[in-house]
Amino acid sequence: QVQLVESGGGLVQTGGSLRLSCAASGRTFSSYGMGWFRQAPGKEREFVAAISGSGGTYYAYSVKGRFTISRDNAKNTVYLQMNSLKPEDTAVYYCGADPTGWSLGRTPARYDYWGQGTQVTVSS
Repeated sequence: QVQLVESGGGLVQTGGSLRLSCAASGRTFSSYGMGWFRQAPGKEREFVAAISGSGGTYYAYSVKGRFTISRDNAKNTVYLQMNSLKPEDTAVYYCGADPTGWSLGRTPARYDYWGQGTQVTVSS
């Protein structure tokens, strides 16, 4: 069982930056693949970025070059550094844990555990 708690969301102007954190419970954090997804009102949950247990990464095309996913296994935490934010990045951001640690899952169904989400709002 893994519990996830996101933090770091907020209101930022276009072009600004935010860093999201996702703290995980449990002793086997390093064996999980971790992902960030987002969901805007009226839309489906959308893949943002994923990182494997060994540190491999994959990004959605819409955020590549602007967002960076990283993890600190000693702190049981995964991060999402978001730069050059745009109004279309506005959404609730969720982190998920995938027990298949080597994979870079791009669909929500791959993830067994989810946090409660953190709101990111980018004003124009």
